[in-house]
Amino acid sequence: MAFKEFLWLLLFGGQWTITSSQLQNQTDFNLAGLSSNLTLVKMAARSVECDLVMNHTSAERCSFVRNTPDCDMEDGFINYLRVVFCLLPPNLTPFTITLCSIWLLFLFMILGLTASKFFCPNLSAISSSLHLTHNVAGVTFLALGNGAPDIFSAIAAFSHPHTAGLAVGALFGAGIFVTTVVAGSVSLFKPFAVASRPFLRDVIFYMVAVFWTFLMLYRGTTTLGETLGYLSLYALYVLTVIISAYIYKRQRNSENTSNQNVPHIPEFPSSDSSDDDLPNLTGGNIQQEYESEYRPLLPYSEPTSRILLNSLNPVDSRKWRRKSWRWRVLKALKTPLEMLLLLCVPVVDPDKEDRNWRRPLNCLQLMIAPVVCVLAFQSGQYGSYMIQEQFPLWLLILLLGFFLAAIVFCTTTNDHPPKYHALFALLGFVVSAVLISAAASEVVSLLHMLGVVLSLSNTVLGLTLLAWGNSIGDCFSDITIAQQGYPRMAISACFGGIIFNMVIGVGLGCLVQMVKTDSNVQFESEGLLTWILAGSLGLSLVLSFIIVPLSQFHLGRTYGIFLLVFYVIFLSIALFTEFGTIHT
Repeated sequence: MAFKEFLWLLLFGGQWTITSSQLQNQTDFNLAGLSSNLTLVKMAARSVECDLVMNHTSAERCSFVRNTPDCDMEDGFINYLRVVFCLLPPNLTPFTITLCSIWLLFLFMILGLTASKFFCPNLSAISSSLHLTHNVAGVTFLALGNGAPDIFSAIAAFSHPHTAGLAVGALFGAGIFVTTVVAGSVSLFKPFAVASRPFLRDVIFYMVAVFWTFLMLYRGTTTLGETLGYLSLYALYVLTVIISAYIYKRQRNSENTSNQNVPHIPEFPSSDSSDDDLPNLTGGNIQQEYESEYRPLLPYSEPTSRILLNSLNPVDSRKWRRKSWRWRVLKALKTPLEMLLLLCVPVVDPDKEDRNWRRPLNCLQLMIAPVVCVLAFQSGQYGSYMIQEQFPLWLLILLLGFFLAAIVFCTTTNDHPPKYHALFALLGFVVSAVLISAAASEVVSLLHMLGVVLSLSNTVLGLTLLAWGNSIGDCFSDITIAQQGYPRMAISACFGGIIFNMVIGVGLGCLVQMVKTDSNVQFESEGLLTWILAGSLGLSLVLSFIIVPLSQFHLGRTYGIFLLVFYVIFLSIALFTEFGTIHT
């Protein structure tokens, strides 16, 4: 590196000297100007070399991070590289990495909790208000709710060419993890016959999406027209789901009409059924029966202060007594975060009789939620924005929110939600989306720092930590659904969700980057590891496309073991490639 820097200085330093002397009418050198120009040359020479910080001594790393543009993390509230190399002494680097790992787990908790408790319920309320069918809601709003962490992480990663490998690794890694580990676990816990037509439809569309993504990575760039075509692939998928559901319903109706006079014979589920046969697990009736058991016999109106305190308490005392100590420990860790989210994110629940209307809390959320959006949007870029350099933007938003909250509080009652209560679902959707985007940006910045310090590529971090963190919740939920006797719903969630994550994550991430830079998106390939990742995902889909029909669409324990072994082999090959054991 010393020779390369000397060559840069020799070529550009002399050229800058002549230019400076011409501008100063052949006067003497300005030593301060020369020093600053040499700094600019070094920055230009190292514009893509932030990963080389570990090649320097401990005393030089802070200066290297400060003077290298590639180390400036635009996304995220914290510049983790400066925290590691400048803020804390070098002998505390292992301790710093440990703290950052704990912070990473906390960020994943924020992503999961915000998506499951706030983002998804509001999306469900919006789809109910729009009177969407189950098929349309499942492949649009429900898919968006389940894939929100993956999509926002991909958009954040695509904001910089050097972190785009995180998005590719996470989306491909999550695809392999879900289609092998999750699907294999479901097959192990509950062998079943998969719905043939939905399974083939999902696998074919996913293979097309993977192949299209592989082509973009192979060329190293994508255009606006190709990105729009890539996004239209999911629109075609949604249209196919709607048309197939319509055809299937007509077939069922005609069969029922022709068999009205035939004695009823119990039918067992076949492999040719549709997704519409899957039961609805919303739990709305169960929740209503559970609440009606504890409903007071005489009319009782709680005071406003008590409603506010009860609304901010996320712990159900009856549920707390029934659960195990592990659940209690995890709930105790999540309770402070959940209380903070309750303060700023309204939730509308259409399954409840009062639709989760909490008058004092909802009015408080009208003041806090817009301010949180301003402070969290684009990693706080507008938090210090001044209107005409005199009045802070967040204060104006707070005053407007206070005005709206006062109107709502004075024109509503505690017992009945207003007619415009559905608009609170839209507000909750926007606020939770902003919070998920901010947390995803922090995750990407933190993983980029870990990759630099540990000398790991962004792709391997994406296919391991980021993919596992975003998919582990889906893994446990799908296994639980399968154990409850609904393995078809679990396997449909495995394949249906990752199509949305892949197409929307890559397509929307590229589109946002094109709008920002007004140029085509460039991909920086990680070499052999990227092709192993894409090839393994494509191979797993092709094998499933062949094996499942040959087994009469019956997913048994043998198939589940095969998928788990496939993932172990893939992960081993990826790690061996990362550490140089396997190379071209």
